[in-house]
Amino acid sequence: MSLTITSKTKLRDGAEVPLFGLGTFQSDQGVSCEQAVRWALDAGYRHIDTAAAYGNEDSVGKALRDSGIPRDQIWVTTKVWNNDQGYQTTLDACHASLDRLGLEYLDLYLIHWPATEQRVDSFKAMIELQKQGLCRSIGVSNYLETHIDEVIAATGEVPAVNQIELSPFLARRPLVDYCRSKGIVPEAYSPLTRGQRLNEESVVSIADKHGKTPAQVLIRWCLEHEIVVIPKSVTKERIQQNADVFDFTLDEDDMTVLDMLDEDFFTIRPGVPPDKWD
Repeated sequence: MSLTITSKTKLRDGAEVPLFGLGTFQSDQGVSCEQAVRWALDAGYRHIDTAAAYGNEDSVGKALRDSGIPRDQIWVTTKVWNNDQGYQTTLDACHASLDRLGLEYLDLYLIHWPATEQRVDSFKAMIELQKQGLCRSIGVSNYLETHIDEVIAATGEVPAVNQIELSPFLARRPLVDYCRSKGIVPEAYSPLTRGQRLNEESVVSIADKHGKTPAQVLIRWCLEHEIVVIPKSVTKERIQQNADVFDFTLDEDDMTVLDMLDEDFFTIRPGVPPDKWD
């Protein structure tokens, strides 16, 4: 599959999201986060993911402005947190995120977790925000099939994206297949297993075969499966390395080996079954 750092995939609403981006979970507010975003933009990233819960929207926004890159060339995602779910509170939360980011609109606004009974009202608010032009696209994060069915049944609208933890060790094929059957684009966070499985022998072997790092192999696995991927780092060298995945491809044998690593390995909420998240 021939891809570049700016390759995009089309969402159901017609918007096009870059397949590759920077995650900022646990990128502390301040200079560290600002530098990470600037280094990413300098390396060619044009997709930045944040969230109100990360506490770094101010820093992300400052880095975006200081970059001098035109707004319409950067895809920006943020998320409404659990405490702000509900109709009016979601509307207010979006305006607050826009103020912190210093932006007039979001490219993608997500419900961060299916954690409250107000999630339908939250999505109704997001539909209104999209109508107002404050969000180009709207979606969800950490949603299971039942949560998405609930949203569709209640609103008649289908989320454009479902951002979930994904890696070869957590392939979640039934959920990914379900999303695709509904026209929902899957997006992978923590694709590098937060560093916990980078020494896996088969991953290291494939990395050595291509002259790449294990992290680059895990990122490329997502891209080969046409999954939007947002690896996180605050280290300049790793931010640059994570982007250096467009000069090689994984062959059929590589993908077969990587696809066999699936073992439901969650890093964000280990030990808590997804059906207990709500």
